[in-house]
Amino acid sequence: MTEEEREQAKAAVLTSVGAGVGSAGGATVGVLELAARGAATGFSAGLAIGLGAAAGAGIAYGIYRLFKKRKS
Repeated sequence: MTEEEREQAKAAVLTSVGAGVGSAGGATVGVLELAARGAATGFSAGLAIGLGAAAGAGIAYGIYRLFKKRKS
């Protein structure tokens, strides 16, 4: 495995972990907030979870890139 392939694998793993954490955050915070308002539907719950996953993946990848730049 080349160094570039290792870096790509690290980025993929971190992005996946971030998406998982974001999904959990979106599920707990977003859906509970919608349920408290009585506005939770399947669509709105899915949207909150999806947005949480996307945000988590983006943040995890951004942090990875930040630390990668500092290391170089």
